[in-house]
Amino acid sequence: MQKKKEHPKVKSQLHPRSQHRERYNFDLLIKSSPKLAAFVAPNKYGDDSVDFFNPKAVLALNKALLKHHYGVEFWEIPEHYLCPPIPGRADYIHNIADLLKGNEGEIPKGNHIKGLDIGVGASCIYPIIGNHEYGWSFIGSDTNETAIVSAKAIEQGNSKLKSNVEIRRQEQSNAFFKDILKPDEKVDFTMCNPPFHASIEDAQKASLKKIKNLKGRRPSQAVLNFGGQQNELWTKGGEARFIKDMIYESRNFGKQCLWFTSLISKEVTLKPTYKILTKVKATDVKTITMGQGQKVSRFIAWTFLSKQEQKEWSHRLMS
Repeated sequence: MQKKKEHPKVKSQLHPRSQHRERYNFDLLIKSSPKLAAFVAPNKYGDDSVDFFNPKAVLALNKALLKHHYGVEFWEIPEHYLCPPIPGRADYIHNIADLLKGNEGEIPKGNHIKGLDIGVGASCIYPIIGNHEYGWSFIGSDTNETAIVSAKAIEQGNSKLKSNVEIRRQEQSNAFFKDILKPDEKVDFTMCNPPFHASIEDAQKASLKKIKNLKGRRPSQAVLNFGGQQNELWTKGGEARFIKDMIYESRNFGKQCLWFTSLISKEVTLKPTYKILTKVKATDVKTITMGQGQKVSRFIAWTFLSKQEQKEWSHRLMS
């Protein structure tokens, strides 16, 4: 066994309100979800951990985290679908809460605050966290029928989500808001975790590189250790094309949403995205940087509302 590693007490790069700033307390997690115990063992430094390259171990850890921190009663996802790293997903939610803050710095809470999660996925992860942490309600959309069925099962299997989350199927593969937002319907924010690779080959190369960096050796084949389907991991043109199309379509819904947002995985995507937002005459654009471990992530937010309209909308959120 190698010399025991000294770990900082708090993961300072995570959002201050995150429930995941301290190291995993496996004793408490196992108490919440006993099935996790089978996957917990000391690592080479003598610290309790799980094998993050074992999909079953990651799934068991996620179930325990969701039960312990977010009171989730039921959470199952289909095999080979994306099993999300929860601390990073929580950071997106907490930073959106900061984006919605009122003039006095208060965070709007309650189910009158509504978000649209574009590509809610089989895990329904953002509605789970957003509803638990802030009481928000959500529309979750997806083009994938299996993901829709899974997200609906999670919504139905959790009493708090039943009345606060609505899952809607997007029938058009190249649409984001059309036929999801009704003509008179408003949401306070949208959020999206785009597929960021341009092809399955790119996704596999990235996975191989990640595993090599973490394990120090080249694996024999690509293993996407968090799972993931085509629509979750790659799309024609990659994230730049995906976000470009989303921005162009968002113009038609500019009066129905306060803040449109999307994660951006690659820093190189920012420059062309700013150009498009200038072209479509977005009135305000913000880039929010987040950090998880060695990785820096970010999301971009834009609106078509005037400063006065933003102020009036924000006032309504706090009333």
